[in-house]
Amino acid sequence: MCMACWRGVARRDPCKAAMSSRISFFEVEILDCKTMRQLCFFDKVEPHLTVNDVKLMFHKCYPQWYPARQSIRLDPKGRSLKDEEILQDLPVGTTATLYFRDLGPQIGWTMVFLTEYAGPLFVYFLFYFRMPFFYGLAKAFTSSSHSVVHLACCCHSFHYIKRLIETIFVHRFSHGTMPLRSIVKNCFYYWGFAAWLAYYINHPLYTPPSYGKKQICLAMIMFLICETGNFSIHVALSNLRQDGLRSRRIPFPTRNPFTWLFFFVSCPNYTYEVGSWISFTVMTQCVPVGLFTLIGFIQMTIWAKEKHYRYLKEFKDYPRLRMSIIPFLL
Repeated sequence: MCMACWRGVARRDPCKAAMSSRISFFEVEILDCKTMRQLCFFDKVEPHLTVNDVKLMFHKCYPQWYPARQSIRLDPKGRSLKDEEILQDLPVGTTATLYFRDLGPQIGWTMVFLTEYAGPLFVYFLFYFRMPFFYGLAKAFTSSSHSVVHLACCCHSFHYIKRLIETIFVHRFSHGTMPLRSIVKNCFYYWGFAAWLAYYINHPLYTPPSYGKKQICLAMIMFLICETGNFSIHVALSNLRQDGLRSRRIPFPTRNPFTWLFFFVSCPNYTYEVGSWISFTVMTQCVPVGLFTLIGFIQMTIWAKEKHYRYLKEFKDYPRLRMSIIPFLL
């Protein structure tokens, strides 16, 4: 409305003009999820503020609970509200009761991935160079006579170096942090399995695959295809967030042929990831690698199904032909 029209409304009905210019403030109380004790109370909170703004206000009262450590909810047992949600859009009255839960110490996702992926890279080399405390002094710093052992080291190193590069230059994280306790668990998983499979692949008594060079070469080709596909999908997903928005979008295939797997599955990055480890298993013909692949496939299937169902729930026009991780099957 232009200023002339506004002055006309004010002259005709001063009461209505005063009412329309009045701002309706919110009152916000925050309770502890467990004890239901009131932690703080804010009056005259502007309705356009976001949940993140409320977290910042709460942080001023309790400096030990920084925003990334806070879970703000509408119900003690409900989901955490997203930082970008606006106060006036929430199903609350002008007096809003919110519930706080401490998520514990947090760490940035970039640091999480760097720690998880740099570890296996370092651990594997300890076994590859046959440090004295693994295979005894007689075999210390010796080299395997089997070419597949050296090829496996190159593939394993390539995989984790690629992951480190993606973490620094490609990935765009929708959530800024991760609980510190989770990184300990994840590092135990990645580092532990890297040590286990590296111990057997680089062992002096290791024997090459049954079908020799044909098996190794075929597995190598499949490994490189899957690694390239995995990288292509990560780039495609990163491009969906180039504008800095955190809102979810439907990923579609691009001109890159490796992204055409989006026609059939919601999470082709997991499909390619599993393919890489299956190839590595065939290449090395090593039981620990196969177990790592199986456990990884189960976990990635769970993640893929969760993401697939979120897509179906959020987008009514989501392609129905797509499965979670395996085309036409799963």
